[in-house]
Amino acid sequence: MPITNKVMLITYPDSLGKNIEELRDVLKNDLKGAVGGIHLLPFFPSTGDRGFAPTDYTKVDPKFGDWSDVEKLGQEYYLMFDFMINHISRHSKYYEDFQQKKDKSKYADLFLSWDKFWPKGRPTKADVDLIYKRKDKAPYQEITFTDGSKEKLWNTFGPEQIDLDVRKKVTQEFIKQTLNQLIEHGADIIRLDAFAYAVKKLDTNDFFVEPEIWDLLAQVRDDIVAKGAMILPEIHEHYSMPFKIAKHGYFIYDFALPMVTLYSLYSGKSERLAHWLKMCPMKQFTTLDTHDGIGVVDVRDILTPEEVKYTSQELYKVGANVKKKYSSAEYHNLDIYQINTTFYSALGDDDKKYFMARLLQVFAPGIPQIYYVGMLAGKNDIKLLEETKEGRNINRHYYTREEVAEEVKRPVVASLLKLFTFRNTEAAFDLEGNIEVETPSENEIRIVRMNKDQTHKAELKANLKTLDYQVLADGKEINF
Repeated sequence: MPITNKVMLITYPDSLGKNIEELRDVLKNDLKGAVGGIHLLPFFPSTGDRGFAPTDYTKVDPKFGDWSDVEKLGQEYYLMFDFMINHISRHSKYYEDFQQKKDKSKYADLFLSWDKFWPKGRPTKADVDLIYKRKDKAPYQEITFTDGSKEKLWNTFGPEQIDLDVRKKVTQEFIKQTLNQLIEHGADIIRLDAFAYAVKKLDTNDFFVEPEIWDLLAQVRDDIVAKGAMILPEIHEHYSMPFKIAKHGYFIYDFALPMVTLYSLYSGKSERLAHWLKMCPMKQFTTLDTHDGIGVVDVRDILTPEEVKYTSQELYKVGANVKKKYSSAEYHNLDIYQINTTFYSALGDDDKKYFMARLLQVFAPGIPQIYYVGMLAGKNDIKLLEETKEGRNINRHYYTREEVAEEVKRPVVASLLKLFTFRNTEAAFDLEGNIEVETPSENEIRIVRMNKDQTHKAELKANLKTLDYQVLADGKEINF
């Protein structure tokens, strides 16, 4: 299905109901009109990280359904699937074949050897310190082969996620085959998970390594160009990196908006938000929440160090059930630069503040992505967090089909669904159109969106301190 400029829901296959079939029912009956696209988080057989350690991209995990269930979704919504370009499960057939046959395995070159990567006498402590890493140790894991010999392999993330060597032909062929097969099953957008980590190069920090990262991106684009699908590289870092990708014509993520929005609503001040909205490209997906935590590094130089510190401290102070330890190693946090919470709880479970946050997101440049917990204004799930000791599970509640039916009756959720339906049907929100942003006062912001031909106009006037707002569409007031 062609990509449309409509709200994209981010959801696991078993988070809104127990499987993809129940998800379709929720979309049809409870979220009707509010969703145009779906980022269906990994639905493949996997051995960890809630699907992000896939063993086999050719299959749908039977507990979620089968390919026909996925393809039915694709008949009604444009779809995004994940491809973990940096790693694959150590329980995949490729890894197990390598473990058994060692260098005689046809998949031996698929994995990046830590031992072979370094020249003799290295890595030194300085080499390891230079590596851009999101955990507090050197990124390798030792493999024990069937014959008893051992070798270290690159392992950037969790213990199940073994890094791929994207320089090798066998890996490049694996990427090409996998992506084309995913597109055949309905993927309109391929999200390249952990994209910036995929290229490793001696004497660099092994993150967003130029120019090689551009070669990889071009290779992936060329692999799928004939199928008409597009790619979305995922990068959690300083905004200048995704902006570089935007200049090459690709869609990017706006991962800075969550912290900028929190700062603006905590402080009641509009200047930083206005400045950021003026900078952003229109060809982007906006987020307030995702399946991960709220990124802090993404907002560096948009907010001052003092403002970042203020926002983080305020989050822990006013956020409902948000504690620093939930984003620590104690709760298996894979990313020390993210804060684990739902966005609703980050705003103190406050309906008015939360609706204002989504209103600002809807008027921002780009296509809004709404995480499923955010769609239902979900609170922090402390029970799931403590049962699993997994920090990010605070924002990964499993909603039963019955729970969803109850949640959509809440006034704040009903208003959100009206807002997203408005965003999906209002012609002023044109990706080729214009945006004007003003700050009439320290606390006020005015955002105007116009379509390319300037025949339609949508306007938001908001006070971030009092939370009063007005929305006009072609001069007519809209109520949610």
